[in-house]
Amino acid sequence: MSTPTLAHTFAESLPEMAVPARAAEFPDPQVVVLNAPLARELGLDPEWLRSAEGTAWLAGAAGGHATAYAGHQFGQFVGLLGDGRALLLGDIDGREIQLKGSGPTPFSRPGSDGVGAIGPMLREYAVSEFMHAVGVASTRSLAVLSTGERVLRQQGYVPGGIVVRVANSHLRVGSVQYAATQSEELTAKVVAAAGFSTPTKLLREVMDRQLELVVKWMRIGFVHGVMNTDNTALSGETIDYGPCAFTERFAPAAKFSSIDSTGRYAFGNQPNIIAWNLTRLAEALLPLMGEAAAREILGLIQERWDHFWQLHFAGAEEAIAAAGDITQFNLDHGLPVGRAPIFIPRNHMLQRAITSAERDGDLGPYFELLRAVTDPFNPAAGPEWMKGPEGDELFVTYCGT
Repeated sequence: MSTPTLAHTFAESLPEMAVPARAAEFPDPQVVVLNAPLARELGLDPEWLRSAEGTAWLAGAAGGHATAYAGHQFGQFVGLLGDGRALLLGDIDGREIQLKGSGPTPFSRPGSDGVGAIGPMLREYAVSEFMHAVGVASTRSLAVLSTGERVLRQQGYVPGGIVVRVANSHLRVGSVQYAATQSEELTAKVVAAAGFSTPTKLLREVMDRQLELVVKWMRIGFVHGVMNTDNTALSGETIDYGPCAFTERFAPAAKFSSIDSTGRYAFGNQPNIIAWNLTRLAEALLPLMGEAAAREILGLIQERWDHFWQLHFAGAEEAIAAAGDITQFNLDHGLPVGRAPIFIPRNHMLQRAITSAERDGDLGPYFELLRAVTDPFNPAAGPEWMKGPEGDELFVTYCGT
């Protein structure tokens, strides 16, 4: 197989928001995990991707674009963020391929190295593929690469890594916010690039996508940890798995992110935060749609939330409280399709597997866990000890930057 030919639809549709960039030159990039089924789905040859040429391509040798966006981070607006350590290689068959941790870009913040550590990349691969397996809309992971260098993080020097991410679109609420700071014309171009004929249709559809997404998060105890508007995708896909974790109990105050000191993005706050983010999206669209239309749509948030809650989660809070564990509730009552998520990437379990890979170079525990959580309805996919709850032991996650 020759090097894949990718389209550059984002850059061609929104040249004002895409800057040509190249990945860093890494000393020894190697494929650590490869999602062969997803590769084939994209028309890519897994064997070629494992070759020296394919590995170089996965590491960004062909270059790409860094994209611009703004965002509210923990409630504070930042007018320009952008891909500070990500590189959009292009798109194939309508799906975008992006590297995360591939080196600095023109949007990198002062003092940022632009690269990633292998641990957070392995975390994103496992959790995003679990989310896909249980029917939660998510970016996908095509591969994780080691880079052959060591990077400085909270725990000292650790092996560097890249995750190769696949999404229907990397446009975010923050993309609309950035465009709105520039011109109405650019805002209208973002609306069109996102696949909508009018801003009204965009706001209505993104509202439904995001409300249903967060209900599904709550069903499985997922705590995103960093629900900034730049991490709220217009496609309705879960994006950015930096400080994510899972709560086993239906505990509204559950939070795990080291940077969320106030609990803004705690488990029980996620419904209010997504409503807040949707309001920020409406504000960015106001010049195109008017206040009356925006108010009318935002006025439907509670009604639409109740609809999706009833659809996916009706009466579950009390049953979960009685069961004492979200996973046990799902085992007892099943999902709407009649299946239970037996295996989830439980916090300490996943961290032990990542630590084994990061510190000792032993990927065995990680692959054992990965097999279970990517086939989570199959009792034979993993050992018995992976099925039980871990309890309330303290757990802290870091964003990985």
